[in-house]
This record gives sequence, C-alpha cells and structure tokens, in this order.
Amino acid sequence: MVRPYRPDNPPFNLARHVLTAAAADAEKTALIIDHGQERAEIWSYGDLQAAVLRLAGFFEDFSLPAGSRVLIRLGNESGFVIAYLAAIAAGLVAIPSSAALTAAEAEHIAHDADIALCLTRPGIASPASLPSGARSISFDALTSAMKRHHPGGHATTRAEDPAYILYTSGTSGRPKGVIHAQRAILGRRPMYRGWLGLGPGDRMLHAGAFNWSYTLGVGLLDPWCQGATAIIYTGPKSKTVWTSLIRKHKATLFAAVPGLYRQWLKYDDFSGDDIPSLRHGLTAGEKLSPALLELWRQRTDRPLYEALGMTEISTYISSGPECPIRPGSPGRPQPGRRVAILSETPPHAPLPPGKRGLLAVHRSDPGLMLGYWRRPEEEAEVFFGDYFAGGDIAHMDEDGYVHFHGRASEIMNSFGYRVAPQEVEEALLHHPAVQEVAVAECAIDEEKSVIAAFVVVRDGSSPPKAQDLIAFSASRLADYKRPREIRFVDALPRSANGKILRRRLTLRRKTP
Repeated sequence: MVRPYRPDNPPFNLARHVLTAAAADAEKTALIIDHGQERAEIWSYGDLQAAVLRLAGFFEDFSLPAGSRVLIRLGNESGFVIAYLAAIAAGLVAIPSSAALTAAEAEHIAHDADIALCLTRPGIASPASLPSGARSISFDALTSAMKRHHPGGHATTRAEDPAYILYTSGTSGRPKGVIHAQRAILGRRPMYRGWLGLGPGDRMLHAGAFNWSYTLGVGLLDPWCQGATAIIYTGPKSKTVWTSLIRKHKATLFAAVPGLYRQWLKYDDFSGDDIPSLRHGLTAGEKLSPALLELWRQRTDRPLYEALGMTEISTYISSGPECPIRPGSPGRPQPGRRVAILSETPPHAPLPPGKRGLLAVHRSDPGLMLGYWRRPEEEAEVFFGDYFAGGDIAHMDEDGYVHFHGRASEIMNSFGYRVAPQEVEEALLHHPAVQEVAVAECAIDEEKSVIAAFVVVRDGSSPPKAQDLIAFSASRLADYKRPREIRFVDALPRSANGKILRRRLTLRRKTP
C-alpha cells in the first residue's frame, strides 16, 4: 500500500468535507439536474445534505463492519451521487460503476470486491449473483430512505481510511479496483486554481453522466467543496444542445471531453456572443489537438484549459487561468504537485528537461491512491522509490510543460475510459467464427482514434459482418469497451516469441 500522506492519520471524512458548504448557506442551490423539455430538479445545499444523512442512517441500520464495500448500480440521477456520499459518510466504501456495464461485468466487480451491498435500479444491469451474505437494495427502498429515514451521522473515519474504489482496466485484462482514501478529496484542491479556476460564485455545467469519475469529481464534488452550483443535463442528447444550456443556466464553466467539443463546433453555428456567461471551457479524458483548440478560440474567443490525469490520482497536469495554454501540451504540474520524468530502465532516476521517460507523481500527493484492491503484483509494477508512474510516456520542457508521447502499456483510451485490449479480445473469441483476434487503439485521422479489432476467421468459416461482431460484443462489454472498427486479416503480426505486435496494427493506409 502507498505510504500515508498524513502519518498522524487524523480524523477525516470525505462526505463531511464535501458538504461543509451546506452549513454556510443551506438555501443556496447546490445542484440543478436539467432533464430537458423544461423539466428540472433543483437541490439546495440543505436538501442535499439532509438526503445524504438520511441515506447514511439507512446504511447504518445494516450494522456492517467499517470499510464494507457498496456497489452502486444506479442511473444518471441524483440518487447516484447521494448514495455515493452516504456510503462514505456511514464509514462504508463506495464503488461507483458505469450504468453501461453488462451484468457479467457488474458481477465480476461484485465478487472481486466482495461487496456487502448492491444498490440496484430497474433497467440497469445488475450482477446475477452476489458474494455470500451480500444484500441487494432496490431503488424504491433507497428513494424512500432519502425522503423519510432518520438521519445518520458521519462515521469516525480517518484520513488514510478507504473511502471509494474505482474499477479500471488492469494489465491482466480484468478490471482492477483502485482504492482511494478519505483524504483523496484534499488532493483535488490544486485543481481549483491550477485548472478549473473555480470559486463559490461559479455555475459548473458538466457534459458527463453521474456515474463517470470525471463528472463525480469535476462536475459535482469540486463545485460543492467550493460552495458553487453544479449543473448536469440528462435530457435528449443533441450535438447542439450545449449552447442553449449554457445560456439557460448562465453557466460560467463547462467541462467535457475533446470529442464533444469537436462535435459541438462542427454541428452548431454559435459564437462567443451566444454563450456570454461562459468564462472558459475545461477538457480532459482525451488529448486535445492544437487544431481543435484553435477552432474553439476562433469561434468563442474563450480559453479552453486541458488536464491530464488517471484513475489513480485524477488530474495533476493542466493549463489554467494561472498557467498559459501551450498548444500540444496539457500544461504544467498543478501548484503543490511533485512531478518528475523517470528513466524507463532502472534505477528509474529523474531525468532533465527534454528527456523522454515515465511521467511520475510523488507518493506524498494526497490525491494518490492507497493501492490496488488485492493486486499486489500490479501495485509493485507502478511504484519506483518515492514515485508512482502509471505508464504514461512524456517529456518536460525547460518551462515545466509536459508533452505526452503515449503509453508504455497497451491500455487503450476510449471516451475517457481506460480499456485493456485483452478484455475486448476475450469477448470476441467467444464468437464461433473467430479463430484469433488482436485489439488496439488505432488512429483514424489526425484527431481521433478508436478501438479496432483485427480478426482471423476459423478455417471453413465465412467472415461474419463487421457490425455483427460489434453487436456480438454488446452482450459482454460496456458500450465504451466495444470495438468501433473490425478488420479481417490472414494472420496477426507477432514477434519471434509469438507475442502480438500491437504497434503494427493500424487502420491507416500506407502512403505509396
């Protein structure tokens, strides 16, 4: 496990910290959920805190041991984040999960984490089986508890106690749990100045769903820690809806992935005059191309601040109001972060500016994970002395700007999520016509890459249609994990010892 950020390990509860602003101004609007078609929910800080504590009281009634895991299988709704905070308030460990996961994927998490409770909702795939002794709690029971149950309190947790687990792709191909401590919320403070430029007067509109860690952090918890207003849209999706939403809610900040900005700019004929309240845009999850940045600037005359991060620490490199944008770079280490470029070979020493190596952050960062859930081997692979390095390759220039060069591992990026190629391959190998398959993240143009599968068909079988294979994967993989491109090949590129050479898998045609 990671060396403690605070060796004295003082009492600290993440949920209490997040909702401290409620005590200052209980009537202030904390959350607006816009459902579209003039339907919206509005939560004050007082109402939000009351719902969290009532649900915490409900969880306390189960008399679970401190640190028991709670899997959240809810939809894109306020109940998701209320359940997340309530579990932490009660001294339990929340496991937020994507509503897009299949039942099999949810079942893997349930058993891997040895959960005690599974919060379910009709229409959201839930595990077919649970660990021995675990209980399933219906959405109706949760809703009733949030409205009528007697309030609970905040458990006497400490800074180094686990608060939540995020599941992400592992090097083995099976998702692994990233354990974060109660003090992880303190590790987000450098973002407020270093990236978000966030204050109590802001209105943050986030384009993601409640169950995404990017939304939970930047879209909800960060605004609440600052006493600001969070805005989430759950209505009909449209590539042009964001202009009207910013105007309607007078949003001062907007957060999304680069792909959404690209679609918005392509399909909506808007300018900066159409979004007068917006101070700047925020983007993370994928690399921001200089071309997209320039198009945004020309159209809106607003900054677009990029951040680089990972599940193990969230964002820690960024541009922002106090860090000028440098096209092609996500920015510099946020204030207070200790970041280095390490050599890729032992002794993994820090490198001087201009040298390419492993992008690393110091163990002392409060935002750094406690470790991987029951994965000591994978944990040992990412710690190098006093530094954590998750496999990103980069160099730092003389001015401290980081320049990203890809990943040392084979982990892919899809819509801001990390995906292991082995997990996609395993799903496709169940198809009766597939003999072999290799999966890689492949560029399709200068700005966009997709998950692509290269398939060798069994002897005597006819190649299935590409769309049929993609549909086949739907019963086994969440939407963001499914391949977007299928290529049928005679053989897979391999090394002399038989290992698949993923770097030779490409969708681009070779130039004559």
